[in-house]
Amino acid sequence: MFSHAIVRLPGENFASGLTTSGHLGAPDHRTMLVQHDMYVEALRACGLTIITLPPEEAFPDAHFVEDVAVVMPELAVITNPGAPARSGEPRSVAPVLGRYKRLARIAAPGTMDGGDVLLVDRHFFVGLSERTNAEGARQFEQIVSAYGYTVSTVPVGQGLHFKSGVNHLGGRTLLVTPDFAGLPALAGYELLVTPEDEEYAANTLLVNDALLTPAGYPGVRALLDGLGKRVIELDMSETRRMDGGLTCLSLRFSV
Repeated sequence: MFSHAIVRLPGENFASGLTTSGHLGAPDHRTMLVQHDMYVEALRACGLTIITLPPEEAFPDAHFVEDVAVVMPELAVITNPGAPARSGEPRSVAPVLGRYKRLARIAAPGTMDGGDVLLVDRHFFVGLSERTNAEGARQFEQIVSAYGYTVSTVPVGQGLHFKSGVNHLGGRTLLVTPDFAGLPALAGYELLVTPEDEEYAANTLLVNDALLTPAGYPGVRALLDGLGKRVIELDMSETRRMDGGLTCLSLRFSV
């Protein structure tokens, strides 16, 4: 169960961040703030205490706080983001996490984004993507194996991060896009596959007893309703325009 979450307010220049989604149109800051507030309220409704960090104007993507750390009960691993423009983001998050957790770090030439790391029980899937390299995954495995975790790496052929296409819904159930459904690493799990044109909603977030999911994807909503959990739909239009999702807007942990 999560007890806390770290979030960061999107800066006025958040639309200057890295994106490949120009075809979706330019995001609006005022709308983004409203949607971010709704996201934070949903986390509160799940019982989490929220730690809100101020905007980082020098880093337009800094509100995607999940990419700068991987947090587990025993420690937090501060990542080395794979995009050079984001390399300074961990500096302001690490001291905050350090109040609650022992810290370890991924060092160059290793790179890692938290959006490529998914924990299921005591096993980590680490996506090898444009942002997370094999050396980053090797360092991560060396760190977490000392605490009894296992790690497997998975190639990310489609999407920005591994969690753009694979997320844990509880138990042995994963929500996946069709591109990831045939991965050997996911054999043995119950896979719920997103319908055509609803791949974005694969980035659904399990928070305690609830599933936070993007609004506007009825096929995915039907899959989630079959799990018997509380489902909270959130408008993610502005975050989607910047290649982001529900998972990347917070760092969830227990204390």
